[in-house]
Amino acid sequence: MRITFAPWGETLAELADAARRAEAGGAEVIWVPELHRSATVAAAALAAATERARIGTGIALAFTRSPMITALEALDLDDLSGGRFVLGLGSGVQRLNEDWHNVPFGKPVRHMREVVRNVRHFWETCTTGEPIDLPGEEEPMRIRGYQRPFAVRRTDIPVHIAAMGPAMTRLAGEIGDGWISHELCSPRYLAERVLPELEAGIARTEGKRRADVEVVVSACCSVSNDRATALRRVSGLVGFYASVRTYADFFDFHGLAGQQQAVIDAFRNGTGAEHLAETVSADMIDALTMAGGRAEVAERIAAYEGLADAVKLSPPTHGLSAAETRAAQDELLALLPDLTGSAS
Repeated sequence: MRITFAPWGETLAELADAARRAEAGGAEVIWVPELHRSATVAAAALAAATERARIGTGIALAFTRSPMITALEALDLDDLSGGRFVLGLGSGVQRLNEDWHNVPFGKPVRHMREVVRNVRHFWETCTTGEPIDLPGEEEPMRIRGYQRPFAVRRTDIPVHIAAMGPAMTRLAGEIGDGWISHELCSPRYLAERVLPELEAGIARTEGKRRADVEVVVSACCSVSNDRATALRRVSGLVGFYASVRTYADFFDFHGLAGQQQAVIDAFRNGTGAEHLAETVSADMIDALTMAGGRAEVAERIAAYEGLADAVKLSPPTHGLSAAETRAAQDELLALLPDLTGSAS
């Protein structure tokens, strides 16, 4: 099972430094999200700062760029990184797409299918000048008179799809080179809910096997010898997800429906998002995150062995000051060599 890392930095320079430290600690992929920064700009910074680790968007929003721009950015990032780029795409939620970005959400599974199709087709044909005419309900693509005058390093850049629901997870198995989870995904949820759907999607594609799809589970890790500190640092993340009704089935699966409802009620009654951590129980944190001392966190990560191909580790950030996030990341980075066996 490979260890990968999603670094944090208050500046791009700090983000790049954390990526270098993660690479030195043995992380095989460095992932960058998209919310407070552009995933592709951050990925460019990390590609320039590292030498060996793959660089992935974990994740870039699939519908807020045109498929052509997504394809071009991926080609440039693959060139910049020397063939180390992984394109991770996610749909986001309807409100984010339509209210924040003013783009149609449509039918997200169909929309994602057409985006990935268009991106791959563009990679294959962009240097030939061949016309592109792809029909679609969400993303038709028609290009005439275009020919990229630069060499393309790879036309088969890996495409990983972020998914939580069964339909998008099946799509990831069917058309993706990988699947990426959100930050809360217990080993039991992965085994019982995710992998069966992923394998059902894989079965839709003739000749495709489970080994052809990289399963990347995300794990928010809070490492501290002081257990209370470890739990407190990660409680904001759990509170954030618990406040969203979309995750009701996820919390119910873990026997936490009542505790999730308590968080939702607090949010509706005016508790600010930055204070939701105060409504989260230790049971929720223990069930859904990697929190505790070094040995305990390492043991929790090891529970994914045989289920996931890679674990994407990240420090806690929700509701924390920059100084506390930095301290949490330092402790997690110090644990990496123990997890990877790296002597660096």
